[in-house]
Amino acid sequence: RFKKIEHEINVGETFDKILEEYMVDNSEIKQIKKELGKKINLNKLNVSQKFSFTIDQTNSLIKEFVFQVSNTEKIYLTRKKETDKFDQKILVTKLNKNIVYSESIILESLYKSASNQKIPAGIIVEFARIYGFQVDFQRDVKKRDSFQIMYEIFLDDKKNVIETGNILYANLKLSGEDNSLYYFVSKDNEGHYDKSGKSVQKALMKTPINGARLSSSFGMRKHPIDGFNKMHQGTDFAAPMGTPIMASGDGVVKKASWCGGGGNCVVIKHNSTYQTVYAHMSKFAS
Repeated sequence: RFKKIEHEINVGETFDKILEEYMVDNSEIKQIKKELGKKINLNKLNVSQKFSFTIDQTNSLIKEFVFQVSNTEKIYLTRKKETDKFDQKILVTKLNKNIVYSESIILESLYKSASNQKIPAGIIVEFARIYGFQVDFQRDVKKRDSFQIMYEIFLDDKKNVIETGNILYANLKLSGEDNSLYYFVSKDNEGHYDKSGKSVQKALMKTPINGARLSSSFGMRKHPIDGFNKMHQGTDFAAPMGTPIMASGDGVVKKASWCGGGGNCVVIKHNSTYQTVYAHMSKFAS
């Protein structure tokens, strides 16, 4: 009698369209949207966001509906028999914080070595970001350099990692020299600092992609299609499909779409002087 349906939102899908495909009546859709609309904007759904519902197949009415707002929060709707309307509850998962320490020798790339240590992808990207202002990952990192890292993770009651937190301490040992960074937070300041108390944050990063190799530098080069020497106004990096690309610095996204010869690209304006473009990407992050 009762059928449970689980759905993960895909590109181009709308809330109404999804429920219509599961043969949910329009009046039901309006009622569900009215309840969920008190908490979230259903016109701005994220790809891979999940929801589930149980439908009574004798009358096509929804018995309960669960919408995953975030890793820790769900909206839970249950139908009231007396009024045929829905009760709404917000379910919050309580998380426990753990601090994890990891270290490794870099044999291929920082990203690969950290992944082998089961360090979460978000922590690896943040590690590369905080060092990206002072380290050129293409030229400064050598084989058998090493790193140490201490970071926060948040676990549910089943010991699953639900979220990651701050990197509390990091050290990137390059050519035998330590480059230690410490996380510091106070009322007015938050960020990573070296042992002298100097902030690592600068205007632009040296390398916006970690784990890559430099495949074509800025300057004159033989054009791969036209066949003659031409000014190449950018830096190309070769990396495995799906490697995260980071913004070179804070700024405003001016464009995130198809750029013709540049393929998928993102344009970021940093200030009145600098603007950076990231092109030839396999896809856009959600």
